[in-house]
Amino acid sequence: MTDQVSFPLTLVMDIKSEEDAAKIAALLAGFAKQPPDKNPINVALTAVGTVHFARFVFLSPLQLAVITSYDGPFDTYIKAFADKIGEIFDELLQYMVDAPPLPVEQYLPEFLAYVEKNDRSIVAGVRQPLYSAYPELTVFTILNLAK
Repeated sequence: MTDQVSFPLTLVMDIKSEEDAAKIAALLAGFAKQPPDKNPINVALTAVGTVHFARFVFLSPLQLAVITSYDGPFDTYIKAFADKIGEIFDELLQYMVDAPPLPVEQYLPEFLAYVEKNDRSIVAGVRQPLYSAYPELTVFTILNLAK
């Protein structure tokens, strides 16, 4: 058995108010209405190059989760995330309780700490395992197999 290459992120963010939640919902709906190749979330996550799956989910009226599966080390992923999708997080985080300073790309250590603090994939200080039917396949490998 080899080491697994993909890992989970379950970032749960608390929204300041119902009005802010409505603004977030409208923003995400606007992105979703765009064709996949024009949707800035899809474009950014494709550019990151290590994301298997990603979605935004309202867990309650005042909680938004970002649920992803990604390849490689956590810090590397969050840095790429900030670089490629940072502007979208700048828009979202302005509505969140205890958000890090913005822009996230400029305040990377604070953004990293915020994500780690709010990542529900970490229980008692341990990143929980992610079941994968293909634990050795990275996004890069899968894309090359498809060619």
